[in-house]
Amino acid sequence: MIIGILGPEGTFSEQAAKKWDDKAELRYYEDVFDVSKAVVDGAVDHGIIPIENSLEGSVGMALDALLQYEVKMIGEVIIPIRYCLLSRGNLSDIKTVLSHPQALAQCRHVLKTRLRGVEMRGTASTALAAQMASKSKKMAAIASEEAADKYGLKILMRDIQDQKENYTRFAVLGKETPGPSGRDKTSAIVYLRKDRPGALHEILGEFASRGINLTKIESRPTKKVLGDYLFFIDLEGHIEDAIIKEALENVEAKAGMLRVLGSYPVAVE
Repeated sequence: MIIGILGPEGTFSEQAAKKWDDKAELRYYEDVFDVSKAVVDGAVDHGIIPIENSLEGSVGMALDALLQYEVKMIGEVIIPIRYCLLSRGNLSDIKTVLSHPQALAQCRHVLKTRLRGVEMRGTASTALAAQMASKSKKMAAIASEEAADKYGLKILMRDIQDQKENYTRFAVLGKETPGPSGRDKTSAIVYLRKDRPGALHEILGEFASRGINLTKIESRPTKKVLGDYLFFIDLEGHIEDAIIKEALENVEAKAGMLRVLGSYPVAVE
């Protein structure tokens, strides 16, 4: 089994991949688009990308990648996120803090109170930030404890996320939808044919009238016209369940586009 993840070594995606399959070979990619493409091209068996954080919400690039590439969500992994401030130097030496934009956003309080005036710079992953910080005492990274060991950095502060309860949900990507497990979730993208009063209500009504629970609904710009949106929806149930299949068929008839991203077992935290 080969799993594609965000690199370099030491990312939280790596932790998620090991939780999913601790015997798999890991291949590292620059961003979530590269991971998704690797699944489509058959370069890896599965891909794992961060899709949602409990503090900052959805990862926009991941949603865009799911829209762009014909991959299936075949599973999900949820892991606790504990950020550390890492550097070769001391706190007083730091001029720049590097990390993934989501990590920077999740550590706002510490950055504003303990590192006021220091430059914040986004990177493609937390591990890349740690790798870059290892080159200068003037740079620090927000990353995992594992990244400190990997890149020879000191841990200046631990658990610097704004909330102790901080979790990230990772999507497992593949090509084939697994069968029902008895406790499943289905993810889909809906695009309304025309923005008009009641259009979204009609779509949501197909689920409500059947007692189907939506665990998430989020709009995302189509990037074509201002005010034009897609809707990412997570719902309880499997595409092979008769009631889910019926609801989605009715939604497809009313919407401009429906794409089922996948049905998969609900993650166990």
